[in-house]
Amino acid sequence: MSWNECSSQLLAKLISQLCTEELLQPDGDRLVLGAATYTFSSTRGAFGSYQVVPGSVRRTATGILGNDESEEAIDPVQFLVDAASTLGLSGSTVAGYVAELSSTLAADVRMASAAVSNAELLELPYAELEGHLTGHPLLVANKGRLGFSAADSLRYTPEARTPLRLVWLAVRRGLAEFRGTPELSEHAVVGRELGPAALDAFRAKVVDPDSYVWLPCHPWQVDHVVRTQWARELANGEIVVLGEGPDDYLPTQSIRTMVNISQPLRYQVKLPLKILNTSVYRGIPAHCSLAAPMVTQWLRGLWYRDEVFNRLGTELLGEVASVTVRHPQLSDGIPYQWTETLACIWRDPLTPRLQPGETAWPLAAVLHRDAAGEPLAGALIAASNADAETWTAELISTLIRPLLHLMHHYGITVNPHGENLAIICGPEGVPARLVIKDLIDDVNISTTAIPERGPEPDSQERVLPRKPWHILRQYLVDALFLGVLSPLADLLASSDLVAPDKLWGMLRGEVEQYASTHPQYQDRLAGTDLLAETVARYPLNGYRLTLGYADLDTRPPIPLTGRMPNPLFAVPGIKPSREW
Repeated sequence: MSWNECSSQLLAKLISQLCTEELLQPDGDRLVLGAATYTFSSTRGAFGSYQVVPGSVRRTATGILGNDESEEAIDPVQFLVDAASTLGLSGSTVAGYVAELSSTLAADVRMASAAVSNAELLELPYAELEGHLTGHPLLVANKGRLGFSAADSLRYTPEARTPLRLVWLAVRRGLAEFRGTPELSEHAVVGRELGPAALDAFRAKVVDPDSYVWLPCHPWQVDHVVRTQWARELANGEIVVLGEGPDDYLPTQSIRTMVNISQPLRYQVKLPLKILNTSVYRGIPAHCSLAAPMVTQWLRGLWYRDEVFNRLGTELLGEVASVTVRHPQLSDGIPYQWTETLACIWRDPLTPRLQPGETAWPLAAVLHRDAAGEPLAGALIAASNADAETWTAELISTLIRPLLHLMHHYGITVNPHGENLAIICGPEGVPARLVIKDLIDDVNISTTAIPERGPEPDSQERVLPRKPWHILRQYLVDALFLGVLSPLADLLASSDLVAPDKLWGMLRGEVEQYASTHPQYQDRLAGTDLLAETVARYPLNGYRLTLGYADLDTRPPIPLTGRMPNPLFAVPGIKPSREW
């Protein structure tokens, strides 16, 4: 796919999302933006969404002779500049967003030039498949990565598909703190991650190794942040660079989470990167790294004694250990990009959870199209022993049942978007089990006290915020229904596999069956009201454009901007083939 084709697709996505979020108000398929008018062809989808057809956009403006000139439009940057006044954007916001759009387009072109067939994708293991996925389906500038150079993007991004090695640091105790779940000691974690040879080599580099806390660091972060922002601590020996670890890692879609491909039984590692990507700087707040093991242990206590999770086979990848390094001078009131620069969180690996014959893929994979433009979801269906409707029904059941139970039985919700969930398929290739990860800073609990939940860990309000039922619902709606199932419905329909009403009917049927078999949760179900006529709109792209590019000391919440029609409201429910 050429630059022009990728640019045309990004422009279509930009117009689609700005109209869907009602940041722009088209008159039919026409937008008047000051001196320029854009026309296009579009269809409407679930949640009132627009889908602008790539290649259908035309721009009309007054030419130098005073006559109107119309031409095919493919440039998202020109469109943003034309729309800036209508959107009420400042000059700095326009410049920042242009940089993100340009970076995203460059990444899209690189990915298109190296795209492979679905047949090849089906053969890839989980970690390698991540490098072929095209990013967030709703966020337009989903590969902004401000802070990365062009060379960095060719080296450290998922689509680079290039293994890297982490750099290990030793940080003086008092500056750094290790925490782990009860069964994990600091020495056990470090020993497991490094192995005897690397461990001995690193110990020989410091006079008193046990007076330091050891942690891995992303090589980009070492070069751009540790050696500059932490130069004093390096000079006085409070931080020692030990060297590269022995294993190769691949970045996931989130860029900062690494999967070990040399030793797949070793932990995944979440590391801070001082880059701006998908709306925020990708650091690790101290309250998150400090709380991660305790929150994991608490959730495990609920999970492993729960008969529903055990019966469904739902897997929880816990964040089991962490190191937190606090800057000695920078704390409250300082922009967060400067205070979240050095930490790590170790997460359970996925590989040991797979049973013989099972395969796993990130949920985001169902939205991917291959080099020929064919949907990977179609290839997954064809490779199974099920027809498209049966396979889709099993996918929805696998996704929604554990999440409904978690929310209504315990009053807990995660953030179930395409990066945070994975699907395990049985030997026949049909979705069978759900994997949930990325718990810290993405778990919310009901304001209502829930006896089944029991007491939460002490002093963890910042990582376990309390929310009313209708806000808990929104995590399901925004991350899963809007962010995954809505584009999946369009994708399956475009390939004549499953009609959108069938997909939404399957989902409604699951919600209705849960309600009928769990009458004891009537009040909670009324509070979440997943079948309501409308749901709240929290615009992801509008958040970026409204927020601008000024340094902030906290990550502000996404603002509420009206209501969206709920596709579950109008469709008849389709009864699931399996009872609860």
